[in-house]
Order: sequence, then structure tokens, then C-alpha cells
Amino acid sequence: MTQQPKDILIIKPSALGDIVLALPALTALRKSFPKAKISWLVRPEFADLLREHPDLNTIISFDRRLLGKSWYNPKAFAELIKLLRRLHRERFDLVLDFQGLFRTGFLAWITGCKQRFGMAQTRECSSHFYTHKIPQDYSCIHLVDYYLKMAAAAGAQKGRPEFKLPEDAAAAETVKKLLLERSINPGNYVVFVPGAARPEKRWPIERFAQLADKIANKFGSSIIAVGSQAEQQYVDSRQAAVKTQIVNLAGQTSVRELIALLKGASLVVSNDTGPGHIAAALGTPVVMIFGPTNPARVCPYNRPDCVVAVGLAARGMKADSYDPRHDIGHITLDQVFEKVYEQMMSRQGG
Repeated sequence: MTQQPKDILIIKPSALGDIVLALPALTALRKSFPKAKISWLVRPEFADLLREHPDLNTIISFDRRLLGKSWYNPKAFAELIKLLRRLHRERFDLVLDFQGLFRTGFLAWITGCKQRFGMAQTRECSSHFYTHKIPQDYSCIHLVDYYLKMAAAAGAQKGRPEFKLPEDAAAAETVKKLLLERSINPGNYVVFVPGAARPEKRWPIERFAQLADKIANKFGSSIIAVGSQAEQQYVDSRQAAVKTQIVNLAGQTSVRELIALLKGASLVVSNDTGPGHIAAALGTPVVMIFGPTNPARVCPYNRPDCVVAVGLAARGMKADSYDPRHDIGHITLDQVFEKVYEQMMSRQGG
């Protein structure tokens, strides 16, 4: 780009973990264009991850659930028109679509911006909406590197990836009270993330339960489970099968409170899902369990020691594997506990 952009739009509505992986690109853009106004289009349920981010000026809400009703609901239709008009009225001079779907490509195009950067290979032909199509190759298999490559193509300088997450004193105080109310030692608790939006990404819940006993017996740690409101019963379903009490906080924390909880954990054991990626971004010791999703694309950045997966180094660039060998059910309790032990001992300096 010949001119410094003054008004930048990042399009990355979801999901929680993917937004975390795009944060270094935001910081790269801010460092390169310190005077620019940077906006981020995001779904409202994930906005608290970005609110008051030091490198971001404006959050634009993309309420997909409401807008999806626009073809029959007058209120939703009016909100859609309002959003489209706003995007066009902003006069962005740089747009980056990190989502790569038809609807996000269309939103990039509707801005009227003459510099629209997106993915060269997409599932829904969204690349037709971009002026600059950035390919993914073996140098940027990981999504952090790919998003940074897109930002660099738009003129951002390359540098060490930085993950900045909000610090909320009120949320931290709420978490402190939650722990005290449940008699949990704030210096020795392990967080489990046993759910995931896609069932095939869930390590069997009974193995999480067995893992709770092993961790409690070896390290004396309290065990906390987190997840969405819908996953409360899923977490409770195996409580009777274990000796260790698992404190179920699924659906009971806000995004800011979840961040505070994960930041203070001795360890986080997670499927490939949003809270696990937050923990990794915070630098918290983490063990992330992968089934069909490709760890090379989304594992904790530059932390391969955190990963448990079958066929870790032989999956190429595809996002998902349909090879039965990569079924998450093949990952054993002993494999996960071995990683848990390594991470806990490393934290203790052992």
C-alpha cells in the first residue's frame, strides 16, 4: 500500500478461539499504523474479549442470530440495513476478512473499500469479494501466521506475535469470591474444558473424570470445569463416577471472568475450543487435546509441548481430518496425564 490507512476494518465475527488467534494481527496493524482508527466486526457474545483492547478503537456488532431472520422479520431486516449502511458510511480504506465465508466477504465488499484483503482459498467462494487474495502455504499453516501474513500483505510490519487480553479488576474479584465460596485454593486449581461445539472434538467425558482423580491424587489440586450454559449437564453427567469433586462453573462466568479464572489456574486441560485458546494466549500451562482438527493450524502458538494428538506431524494443511485414526477417542488417559505431569512439573520447576 502506498498510503498509510486511516480507517481499518477487521472482520472476524467468531468463534471465541479463532478471535484469540487473530489478536496478534490486530496488534501488528496498530504498531504499523499507530494513528489509524481500527474497528472489529464481531458477534455480540464475543465482544467482551475485545472491549477496551488497547489496539482497537471501535467494536461493530454483528448479531448473526438476529440478522439471520431478516428475510421474514421486519425488525431484523431493519437492523441488517442499518449495519450495511454503517459499513458503507464508514469509508474504510483497508478491510481484512479473517473469516473467509460468503457473508463476511459480502460485508467486506459492501463497504466499498478499494483495499479488501481475504483468503485465496475459501469454502464459500468469498474470495470473489476481495481485491487482494492471500494464499496459505506451508510457511503459514498456523492461523496466527496466516492472519499475520494477510496483515503484512496490507502493509503491516512483521514482528513477534503478541496476544493481548483484557484485564478486568472487577472480574478478577468475582472469580476470587467464587473460589473462596467453594473452598478452592486460588494457588492450586486445574481447569477442565470438556466441551466443544462439535461433538467430534470432545475427548470422552469419562476420561476427563478419571483424569480429575489422577490430578487430585498426584498434585492435590482442586478441579474446576468450565463451558457454556448448555454444557452444565454434560459436565455433571460423570460426577458420580469419580471420587474427586469437580466444581462445575459451566455457564456461570462471563468472558471477562473466564479470562481471570484461566489466568490464575495451575493448568488448563482443554479440547480444541475457545477457553483453551484463551488459556494458551495468557501463557497459562495448558494441555490441549486434538481429534479431527489439525493441531498444526490452531495449537497453542509455538508450544508443541502442550499438544496431545494422533498423527501430529502428518496432516498437511487441511483444517480437518476424516481419517478414523485421528478420532479423539483414540487418545488415552495415560497420554493426557503424561502431558499434564510434564506441564505441572515444569510450572513447579521440577
